[in-house]
Amino acid sequence: MAENDKKAPRVINKSGTLKMEDKVAATKQTRDISGRKMERRGRRDHVRADVGPKEFDEITIAVDRVSRTVAGGRRMRFKALVAVGNHKNKVGVGVAKGNDVTMAVAKATAKAKRAMVTFNMDGETICHETRTKVTGADVLMKPAAPGTGIIAGGTVRSIMGLTGVKNLISKSLGSTNKVNIAYAVIEGLKQQTLRKDWNKGLPGKKEKK
Repeated sequence: MAENDKKAPRVINKSGTLKMEDKVAATKQTRDISGRKMERRGRRDHVRADVGPKEFDEITIAVDRVSRTVAGGRRMRFKALVAVGNHKNKVGVGVAKGNDVTMAVAKATAKAKRAMVTFNMDGETICHETRTKVTGADVLMKPAAPGTGIIAGGTVRSIMGLTGVKNLISKSLGSTNKVNIAYAVIEGLKQQTLRKDWNKGLPGKKEKK
């Protein structure tokens, strides 16, 4: 075994020094100026705290730079559009501004969590067709058969990716403003009514006891 070790090629680093073998490196002790042994504290020695699964996931849909003219010049800030959901039937959207991107995203995430709504679903799709308008945005959403997937634009797809909706057909018929489209999607989800409740409240319809 000793002869084989001697014949094994030695690896030389770029600096021209010999590379230390793993066995030698594991037993090597580092000492300070006074000769005392120093403890090895690498990143691998740190034990990460057990982090539980996140209740909500968030996604940053858009970050824009906005300016406001004040005395002395322009004031530059950032505006973030964030969506938050639990991959089931709870989702929210928030918009906020900040002096930097991190602050804007954090404030928008907090707003989205406070404004979350719970909507009804029919399996893995929405209950019925809706068409909602928010200012210039006009969003049409239709339920789809299993296996269809989410056929929608970027903003609608991002929001639906945080819900339990897996099959959907959507079309934006108005403005391309992402903020207005996001709020139109939330409004359309809030209008979802279960099939058993469709006829409730209509004249001439009596509820069966």
